[in-house]
Amino acid sequence: MSTLKSPEQFQTRIVKPGMSLFRLRFGILILACGFFVGGLASSCGHLESSETDMMYVSTATAPTRSMAEGLPEFSENATLDDYLRIAALNNAGLEAAFNRWKATLERSDQMTALPDPRFSYSYYIQDSDARLDPEDQEFALSQTFPWFGKRRLQGKAADEAAKASQQAFEKAKLSVFYRVKVAYHEYWYLSRAIAVTKEHLQLVTNLERVARTRYSAGLVANSAVIQAQVELGKLDDQLRTLEAQRAPIVAKLNAALSRPVHLSLPWPRDLPEFDASFTDEMAVQVFIENNPDLKRLDHLVDQEDASIRLARKSYYPDITVGLEYMDSGSGGNSGMASSGRDPVMAMVSVNIPLWYGKYRAEEREARFRRKSVEADRNNTQNSLQADLEFALYQFRDAQRKIDLYGNTLIPKAEQSLKVTQEGFETGKESFIALIDTQRLLLEFQLSHQRAQADRGLRLAEIEMLTTGKGLGARGEGER
Repeated sequence: MSTLKSPEQFQTRIVKPGMSLFRLRFGILILACGFFVGGLASSCGHLESSETDMMYVSTATAPTRSMAEGLPEFSENATLDDYLRIAALNNAGLEAAFNRWKATLERSDQMTALPDPRFSYSYYIQDSDARLDPEDQEFALSQTFPWFGKRRLQGKAADEAAKASQQAFEKAKLSVFYRVKVAYHEYWYLSRAIAVTKEHLQLVTNLERVARTRYSAGLVANSAVIQAQVELGKLDDQLRTLEAQRAPIVAKLNAALSRPVHLSLPWPRDLPEFDASFTDEMAVQVFIENNPDLKRLDHLVDQEDASIRLARKSYYPDITVGLEYMDSGSGGNSGMASSGRDPVMAMVSVNIPLWYGKYRAEEREARFRRKSVEADRNNTQNSLQADLEFALYQFRDAQRKIDLYGNTLIPKAEQSLKVTQEGFETGKESFIALIDTQRLLLEFQLSHQRAQADRGLRLAEIEMLTTGKGLGARGEGER
């Protein structure tokens, strides 16, 4: 037996003088073809990915971080639209969801591409029987082709997963907008509550001054002054509590905008106008058609359908075709007619799908996954529809309270306060009755502001559940 050759001898053996230039070029050509086929498959897959990527990206605006360019600032006239625009551009969670969606888009090319071609090279360290054609080296190139339809179903499953990820991104966007709207409406209510409380604090301060004057004149008892001072203390405490809420509410709004939580924000000026002419039945229908959670689960159901069909393909073999070339060297047997010819062989092979138990288990697994997603979809629809029904009730109830306080209770309370104040000045009403009337007006005014904020909050929740498409709820400034 011959010993293993050194690297120098190995190189000399491959390109020895007796080896024909044609055989050497043919071997190199086969090697180059292997790399070319693999590179071509990769290039085609990349082109398909780019086209698919552009198709998906055209349906949504990619969030970009502007933090490096400087923190966004808000003027005193900033509207809810301005906050939503900054949130869409800067929110880190939204950017993460967008990149997860982009990542799933790259799976389709991976699933539909052919397996890499295989190139093999054999070098005979020890020649065969010298009386026959001596074999020096062997080249082989092969390509495996999955059974018909496998790659298409794999691509279908990957596409449905990407669509599900897109809906997850849409849900993340709606959730971010909902957070901004909630914080904005709470911030607006806080500004109005502070303003109303300050007005009543000034009113009670004036009443306390009047009470002290009338007490000095002997027209009222000392209890009136004490009562006014107690009411002043309660209003001052209420005002301090409200003013202390500004920092945490601003922190929530800044967090949704991906700004440092300690940065200041101006007081909101107004709530956005909208026309809520939609019916409850219309909102439920839009919810069923557009809710991103339901659409995501629908795509997951379609993905599992493709997985079931793909599992059935496991019963069929994959096909491998190839080409082998054997370099017989230059020392052939001149007495044989075929001596000196290099054999070229075509090859076909298939794997044997023998373990049917594994394939049946694979199909059962896909079926169970589909049932699980279907059940999850039904449960999600029931849960979210219940949330929508409650949000619609709260929205209608807030609208009713706005009309009640704004058109009935507050005008009557203002009239009652005026009458009671006149009665107190003439000695017909007690100071306690005047304070009670003032306190009732403050309660009605705060409830009116609270109802306006609650209506906006419930509308934001309805828009999050339905995407707002087809409802026409928001004003033109938000569309």
